[in-house]
Amino acid sequence: MTMEDEFERDLARASTLPARWYTDPAIHALELERIFACTWQPVGRTAQVAQPGEFFTAEVAGRPVVVLRDDKGELRAFYNVCRHRAGPVARGCGKRKSLQCAYHGWTYRLDGSLATTPDFEGVECFDRAKNGLVPVTVDSWGPFVFVHLGKDPQPLLAMLGGIPEAARAFAPEAMTFCASREWTFDCNWKVYMDNYHEGYHLPLVHPGLFRALDYSRYRTELFDGYEQQHAPIKTVDAKRPEDRPYRGAPGQALYYGVFPNWMLNFYPGNLSINVVIPVGVGKTRTVFEWLFTDPNEKEALAQAIAFSEEVQEEDIAICLAVQKGLQSGVYDRGRFCVKQEAAVHQFQRMVHERVTASD
Repeated sequence: MTMEDEFERDLARASTLPARWYTDPAIHALELERIFACTWQPVGRTAQVAQPGEFFTAEVAGRPVVVLRDDKGELRAFYNVCRHRAGPVARGCGKRKSLQCAYHGWTYRLDGSLATTPDFEGVECFDRAKNGLVPVTVDSWGPFVFVHLGKDPQPLLAMLGGIPEAARAFAPEAMTFCASREWTFDCNWKVYMDNYHEGYHLPLVHPGLFRALDYSRYRTELFDGYEQQHAPIKTVDAKRPEDRPYRGAPGQALYYGVFPNWMLNFYPGNLSINVVIPVGVGKTRTVFEWLFTDPNEKEALAQAIAFSEEVQEEDIAICLAVQKGLQSGVYDRGRFCVKQEAAVHQFQRMVHERVTASD
């Protein structure tokens, strides 16, 4: 397969992406430009910008962004780039009446318009009205804020499809942020996403999780741009000490993998979001955040984090091994398991279509 070849849409006949798609810096650059800069990306929470003047910074496709609530209560986002000489106009998070470049002190109002330019007298043909911050499309759903760097993007709710309606029973908008964890490790972001999109590896990679799930009923349902994973949780025998981390898990949950790089895990009373961020062609950062309806449920929060950390460490270990295999020179392409890897096939096909799309 060359980069221009068509990706086989028939799962039973399809082969995986070639190994070089996980190691080639040129393909990585195209992914940032044609996937991450052209999709809705979760960057923070509405609670971080609840009041006028509150802001937080983020990075999308290697580009700095600032999200804020302006004086009129409108949610806004801009490139975190001063129009003078590209310095940052915000750092971290907080609350301000204006944004000020950390390089030379240019200030911008919360609507993005240019306010002051210290010691800038004598400059000719300079139109202040045309030198405000460059806006970024921003929207929110439930407790989350999303940005889209592309032009005229599909509305956020349209992209989310049936997720908001299905999640309504869990009332995510009423949940409170309680904790976050981050991991950075040496593999291509697609290795991690390929792994997430299938339960085929559960028996060998996740023995504890495998004991907790009814694997015989594990299935994946595909939708346009995302999948829902159905992983029924068994009634656990309290006499088995090794199963105790899962004894409080509910029998009904919703798990979503949304293209290209984030996941939602709904349980009655709590929710976690997992975001997968490409740091380089062979380096990935994952960010996990937990929200609870009752933030005082300390034991449940500790259990949820312990559950995720155990599974995450197991996933990282196998992803590191797979990355080495992809770099070995003896592997090029594989085949998909029709029963278990339909979502992996959909994900890889979408990656291929976007990377090879003509301008």
